[in-house]
Amino acid sequence: MARQAMSQRDWNAVARLSDAILQQDPGSDDGLFIKGVLARLGRNLEASQDFFRRALAANGQRHDAAIELANIYSRLRRNGDAAALIRKYSPLIQNSPKYLDLAGTISVEIGMPETAWPLYKRANILQPDAPLLMANLANCATYMGETGLAAELYEKLIAGNPKHRQNHYHYSRVRKANSEDHIVQMKALLEDKTVPDNRNTPILYSIAKEYEDLKKWDQAFEFYAKANSSVSAQLNYNPGPDIELLDHIQKKCDQTWLSNGDAKSNQPPVPIFIAGLPRTGTTLVERIIGSHSQVSSLGETMFVQQSARQISPDQPNLFTPEGFDGFADNCEDLPNKYLAMADYRLAATPHFIEKLPLNFMFLGPIAKAWPSAKIVVLKRGAMDTCFSMYKQVFTWAYKFSYDLEHIGRYYVAYDNLMKHWKALLGDRVVDVDYETLARNPGQEIPKLIESLGLGFEEACLNFHLNERASTSASSVQVRSKINTGSIGRWRHFEDQLQPLQMILQNAGIAI
Repeated sequence: MARQAMSQRDWNAVARLSDAILQQDPGSDDGLFIKGVLARLGRNLEASQDFFRRALAANGQRHDAAIELANIYSRLRRNGDAAALIRKYSPLIQNSPKYLDLAGTISVEIGMPETAWPLYKRANILQPDAPLLMANLANCATYMGETGLAAELYEKLIAGNPKHRQNHYHYSRVRKANSEDHIVQMKALLEDKTVPDNRNTPILYSIAKEYEDLKKWDQAFEFYAKANSSVSAQLNYNPGPDIELLDHIQKKCDQTWLSNGDAKSNQPPVPIFIAGLPRTGTTLVERIIGSHSQVSSLGETMFVQQSARQISPDQPNLFTPEGFDGFADNCEDLPNKYLAMADYRLAATPHFIEKLPLNFMFLGPIAKAWPSAKIVVLKRGAMDTCFSMYKQVFTWAYKFSYDLEHIGRYYVAYDNLMKHWKALLGDRVVDVDYETLARNPGQEIPKLIESLGLGFEEACLNFHLNERASTSASSVQVRSKINTGSIGRWRHFEDQLQPLQMILQNAGIAI
């Protein structure tokens, strides 16, 4: 009866029945499992965790309790515990589309799309044509470089539900438009005035991207501007505090600060931090270095920020002067905390990559706390960098990137910070110029690999053959050989970008 009530979403009945089950048998795995579901629905993660753990202790074969518990662990940032449960119980969920899909989603969330891939595929075999399962498979296919399959799945999803805006958005990302057919279909959705403006934001970005594919520059910019205006209206963002933070970091992290304190750990594995603004080539360089036999990659993680919050728990907002200072003054334990968090994903290689672009803010504390760490910083032409960010929606991250004035002001502050890091850290920072790399990869890639103390390997030149998953905004582009096609692309929009150009030039930044 409790199961039937759950299927009918009659939660009051579910609560009564689970109470009755546990009153009769306090150790009932069924009763405990149902209580766990109710607690999860009520967003009581701690109670839900307790019920699912007890259900699993009562019956170690309950794959549903195990995957539900993994889901709670993921939400509580206990990623290693979530990964361990998925690895252990994946063989037991092979006939459950629901829990195959949930295990896949958890795996993606904790940075393991390769683990998610066979789970999603199996779920779709068991329950073909289920929209949610198809969408998750298509998303993971993009990460895995299976863009042809992703496009086919999105076409099928759009045919089944032409009004699903996110599917249109993802479809536009995995293939290059060769006609205006999809643009016409998406524009028709904009005619529905009953839909709130914010729901159309993905469509606006998609139309802009496809117009750019077709080299219709003015139409492309028109829709990029509309898309960014839509995001800006939702954010109501003021870049002032973020810019002030970058200025504060320079004052805080001076030579005296760097000289004080002793690092606690210099043990392997050795991290390679790849940083820079988004869209500067960080993913490209990650693929190049990560193709070396002595290097694995964690991709983009939040482990630095999460470690910082553990180090300074009384200042949970790291992106304030007080929060940054709390981390910077006590950063010596960063390696130990980071490696403990990353342990479930570390491969048996002497080096690993961490490439979250935002880590550019923390290069000083990273260098101070982790003497063995390698630091690679990407630099790309200022206008191409700024406009590439403007064209990309970052799921509410990088809030400065949705307004040209904000981008320009932030870039100036960022440029000053990077000059400061170079002056402070010297040769600890390996600079990579995107344009130079793209124009002469045969010379620049070996130089980059050797600057990291690694022997050059041919696989680094053939990085596009690397089958490892990529979850970054450049996950599609990195499957191709390096090229110069994106260099100077902003010039197609030179008239519209004049306000941005003026801000940068007035600050003395080369265009």
